[in-house]
Amino acid sequence: MSLSREVGYLVPLNHNLEELPSAPKLPISHGPNHIGRTNIPLPTPDKRLSRNHLTLTASPDGHAHLLVEGTNPIVLNSGNKRRKLNSQQKAPISDGDILELIPGHHLFKYQVLANTPSSPTATTKKEDSHTLSQDQGRNAAAHKRGHSQSGEYSNAEAIRNFHVPSDKIPSTFRLLRVQQLPPWANTSCVAIGDVIQGDVLIAILSNYMVDLDWLLPACPALSKVPHVLVIHGESDGRVDYLKRSKPANWILHKPPLPISFGTHHSKAMFLVYPHGIRVIVHTANLIHVDWNNKTQGLWMQDFPWKDQNSLSKGSEFENDLVEYLSTLKWPEFSVKLPSLGNFSICPSFFKKFDYSDAMVRLIASAPGYHSGAAIKKWGHMKLRSLLQECTFDEDFKKSPLIYQFSSLGSLDEKWMAELTSSMSAGLSEDKTPLGLGEPQIIWPTVEDVRCSIEGYAAGSAIPSPLKNVEKAFLKKYWAKWKADHTGRSRAMPHIKTFTRYSGQNLAWFLLTSANLSKAAWGTLQKNNTQFMIRSYELGVLFLPTLLKRGSHGFSCTNNVTQTEDKCRAEERGQVKKAKLVSLSRLRKEERHSTSEVSIPLPVPYELPPQPYSSQDVPWSWDRRYSKKDVYGRVWPLT
Repeated sequence: MSLSREVGYLVPLNHNLEELPSAPKLPISHGPNHIGRTNIPLPTPDKRLSRNHLTLTASPDGHAHLLVEGTNPIVLNSGNKRRKLNSQQKAPISDGDILELIPGHHLFKYQVLANTPSSPTATTKKEDSHTLSQDQGRNAAAHKRGHSQSGEYSNAEAIRNFHVPSDKIPSTFRLLRVQQLPPWANTSCVAIGDVIQGDVLIAILSNYMVDLDWLLPACPALSKVPHVLVIHGESDGRVDYLKRSKPANWILHKPPLPISFGTHHSKAMFLVYPHGIRVIVHTANLIHVDWNNKTQGLWMQDFPWKDQNSLSKGSEFENDLVEYLSTLKWPEFSVKLPSLGNFSICPSFFKKFDYSDAMVRLIASAPGYHSGAAIKKWGHMKLRSLLQECTFDEDFKKSPLIYQFSSLGSLDEKWMAELTSSMSAGLSEDKTPLGLGEPQIIWPTVEDVRCSIEGYAAGSAIPSPLKNVEKAFLKKYWAKWKADHTGRSRAMPHIKTFTRYSGQNLAWFLLTSANLSKAAWGTLQKNNTQFMIRSYELGVLFLPTLLKRGSHGFSCTNNVTQTEDKCRAEERGQVKKAKLVSLSRLRKEERHSTSEVSIPLPVPYELPPQPYSSQDVPWSWDRRYSKKDVYGRVWPLT
């Protein structure tokens, strides 16, 4: 730091933009000030900070310019703008501006001393200090808010306000907790112990990867479940290890794969309780890093046993579920459930539960060559058939689509048009088609992966080769992974979501295990008379019409049921219209409206997404990188 006259300070802040009294201020002097790892007091060193991270050059009156010297970007919050600055970029900085030395981390407020030439005099200090506090408040608000497409400002830490009522917890889409995030970023988020709990009689765990050495200690409740079936997609060598390490009462099953290069990729859980069943559809492998370090999503809902007099009564959700489970071909097994009787655990067993209040529709993929009516049962053709039956607001006419996922297949323009046609299905209120939407592919850049919680190692779970990523026709689709409002910009996405949006409003929202590939979504063949799918996938589709009706408030874990059916029906009658919104759009006046209800979904990324700049490079796992990760390793490791 320069030894000339001090003109200001960098004041350390917490994530609530409150001053940290225990942390010393960094003095800023007239002239160049070199700020880096060696002079920033931190409890533990952060190697993402360069030794000379930035240079702040201040004039005698406190006005200053900064230059990013290090390899990692910084963020400058000035007025109502939040600007990312990469290495060697410059920007002016003013009194009250807020710096993020690593995006989302190491926050400092630039504060000019009161005795600088342009500072307030003693006679005006009280009046101008009020103005100064207003300016600082505006800069603080700018850090917490992002600008929406409609011109409104939305909370940049919006997930703080996502509080799920206890009676709605078993019927809500939520994000999984991330260990290294601040508490506000994990508001209403879940860990595996929040999902698998209570008196579970039967557990069916469906996934691609399974690590029993992690799973059993992470979820002790599983060791007490008398009947566990694990449906997986592991390799033969890995299966041998699972067989040796699994508990004696656990059954392993790998579903048949009739077409080469397919996988069992669905991620779901079916937990049978004395009072009903919990159905969970999520995006995380049953491994440590997926449940602790990455952006993931989960939906779950509890359903009661059917009344003995209505066992034959079904629902669309039930039909889809049983038909999907039938494709898995697991070995049936018999169980005796206390006070309930003897059962054969096969797909038809799941007809014994009442899914009439299901708040989602299932979108599954099953491998095979499908023809006739079966074409509309699976993959993107199932999505197309459901959306074609829906009516959406006029705002969604030709509105954009978002494809967000963690693995990119080998695509071509013809198939992209096929998928876009399905994703664009639906009618507007005047009964005309919504029209094709322009897809936006949210995909991490090389810089995103390098600066992530896991460093370059996070790239191993974003496994798309360069030959798939570098196709020229994809360039127009690339959009940035940015998730400041959920605190997850550095938690690399393993979540897979697809949606159609207008501003902060969502026509529909799909949480799924399916990545962007023909194997997962299927492809039409033989002049559209045949539909080929290679892999098993499972997702849930959120539609305003389903969510508007609410649920009975039933919970398998505490046997809570809603008995005031008449009152509940009257409440629903007051709601003339429901709409899906991102967290950023939820406002108090919308929560309490009697004519319209906004149903918030914790969409992890910001809307609208920001297109790639000319300097952004999409991540590919097999590209060689010369820069090191936060652990000092060059990745990929060789």
